[in-house]
Amino acid sequence: MTDKNGAFLSVFYLPLKCKGAIIISMKIKNRIFALIAVAVVSACAFILPCCTNGKPQSYVQHLNYTESVEKINNPDQGFYRPIYVKVTENGASYNRNIVNDATQLYHLRIDISAFSAAVNGQEDKSLSQAALDGLKDLLGFLKEKDKNAVVRFAYDPSYGGAKNKEPELQIILRHIGQVCPILNSYQSTVTAIEAGLIGPWGEMHSSTIANAKNISPIIDKFLDETVNIPVLVRTPKMIYDYLGISADKVADYTVGATEKAYRLGLFNDGYLGSNSDLGTYADRERDIAFLSRQTAHLPYGGEVVIPDSPLHNIEVCLPEMHELNLSYLNIEWNNNVIDKWKKSYYTRDCGADELYYGKTAFDYIQNHMGYRFVLKNSIFYHYNKLDWLSVELKLQNVGFGNLNKEKYVKLIIADESGTVVFAKEVGTFSGDANVSFSSKLNLDYGKYDVYLQLFGEEVEGTPLYCLQFANDGLWNSALKANKIGSIEYSEK
Repeated sequence: MTDKNGAFLSVFYLPLKCKGAIIISMKIKNRIFALIAVAVVSACAFILPCCTNGKPQSYVQHLNYTESVEKINNPDQGFYRPIYVKVTENGASYNRNIVNDATQLYHLRIDISAFSAAVNGQEDKSLSQAALDGLKDLLGFLKEKDKNAVVRFAYDPSYGGAKNKEPELQIILRHIGQVCPILNSYQSTVTAIEAGLIGPWGEMHSSTIANAKNISPIIDKFLDETVNIPVLVRTPKMIYDYLGISADKVADYTVGATEKAYRLGLFNDGYLGSNSDLGTYADRERDIAFLSRQTAHLPYGGEVVIPDSPLHNIEVCLPEMHELNLSYLNIEWNNNVIDKWKKSYYTRDCGADELYYGKTAFDYIQNHMGYRFVLKNSIFYHYNKLDWLSVELKLQNVGFGNLNKEKYVKLIIADESGTVVFAKEVGTFSGDANVSFSSKLNLDYGKYDVYLQLFGEEVEGTPLYCLQFANDGLWNSALKANKIGSIEYSEK
């Protein structure tokens, strides 16, 4: 078993008469585990029988268990690109060409100012059916492309930085009620909702209604009207106000998993800009300690700012990125900070990830935002007659964050030509270090490769939002699945 901090509970299987396998566990560090793992794999180049008398045999799989340093476009995380969406009574317009193979996550900046009297000069209006259909078409387009989106609405025309353009609060709440059923129907696509709606760029400041009296009802409406979608606000104080707790109570407060506020987190568009992150924090240490309990199960991200801030020096920012479980950042802002990371390097002063020594700070941050699972061991149990297979996997999450959306697990077996001869759902995956499952099989004589597909949903047989392990040589792009080993059914 592993945790994010690198502690392992290593598992080895040894014969013990005919009583089956025994498990010896020890807590060891990553570097030691890597050496032992190589030794175990080398020593197990032959079949390791668990025992005799018709018991299944164990087979340690000969795979690359070392972390890759390549970029992986896994769902719900990484450097995003913004898409500006103009919504009017006639529908929604945006540039589809922004969506590309290189980027997984997009930030939808949706301008609904046409429905506010402060902008249209007439009256506050409900969103039109054409506007709602436009939002649905946009999310449908992203789903078709297997892409994710962070969604933010604002009444700032063209996201130009205007304040005091909001309609009455009841209209804002009505708009939330109109869009949430659509967002709920795209839960695999929508990474998070940034509550927005108030102030320039929907960043929840500057406008006269940017206060708890208006923000808390907006939070409550989003949480009430959505299912399983994180709702993010601009400052920890907004969360404290909603929870009804004072600053002196924050250190001892934890949101329970059954509370709707368990889905309430933060987006930080002043990230690393100053000691307060440009007013994000009132007390940085206190607020981050509280937020880390929420971001352990919620996405956290935003925009880096102020090019001359020392907080985004690579050796300074990495510990906090780990603590806050950083999930996503804007690739376009601030470009000076992004360039700074591309011109600085990960060294021993930054940490102990030796694979990344000499790699740029940008590469390191890009590869570690969100979750990043490395397969560390794979053991199969089966008889020579392949009518049953049991699998035990060891995974290590080396990312800043965690898997916030459960994945379905499918076992896939392909013959030597690559043709799939067996596929079956065998459970769900929530980011655990230990994965085990069993399945009955019905295979002819031959050699087969075995894959694990971790997916968000299927549309007409096509898996979407699949998770790739950070190991070289294991990903099968055609199957959208990770190779976890091989099996052979012979006549002996």
